[in-house]
Amino acid sequence: MKLDFKKLILFEDDDFLIVNKPTNLATLDERTADRGDSLLRFAREHNPDLMAAHRLDKETSGALAFAKHREAYRHLAMQFEAREVTKRYHAVSIGMHEFDSVSVYLPINQLKNGTAVAIDRQKGKVAETIFNTLKIYKGYTLVECIPVTGRMHQIRIHLSCLKAPIVNDPQYGGEPIFLSNIKRKFNLKQGTEEQPLIQRVALHAHSLSFFLMNGEGVQAVAPYPKDMEVLVKQLDKWGA
Repeated sequence: MKLDFKKLILFEDDDFLIVNKPTNLATLDERTADRGDSLLRFAREHNPDLMAAHRLDKETSGALAFAKHREAYRHLAMQFEAREVTKRYHAVSIGMHEFDSVSVYLPINQLKNGTAVAIDRQKGKVAETIFNTLKIYKGYTLVECIPVTGRMHQIRIHLSCLKAPIVNDPQYGGEPIFLSNIKRKFNLKQGTEEQPLIQRVALHAHSLSFFLMNGEGVQAVAPYPKDMEVLVKQLDKWGA
């Protein structure tokens, strides 16, 4: 993969760097034999001291923070622990939903294979997400998701619990979205197969807010990548 890391940077000072992570790129080196690329590898080519302060799923795009030194890493880690960091995600979910600060407080347990999670009231770790509706379309909803805790696949499984699974997230009940789902009188060219409007889980880390070393607040907003932008534009055009 070729990547111009500088073009990803949304914010930078002497202590922190925030980037707009591309989709289908692991945050850290993967544990498999064929590890491939990771955002951390590209980050350290830019600055060998960078440390990822948190992570996003491989498929998920959006705002992600790096610390430039140990003190900055600790400073941000303490904010994550105290739940002073605000992460706002955008997701396209299936169904028409009116969420107004809807809180899902359901414990999550990671399954043995490490690639999925389940709601588990006995063994699960505390997990909470707050959901707000941004826009309702015919059969779909653009949702703002604010995770209070940071469990693996938290937003995905909590939306599934609300019967609002994310588009193209089969692991948690989300089916693909096709233009024919929203556009009336859609005609497919003969001999061609219709492709989904987005080829991954429709989830994007839209903004990230925390306090800098001097106490000032920073908020970085990550523009949609092309696939998410196309999906929302098509929904605006045909699904309203």
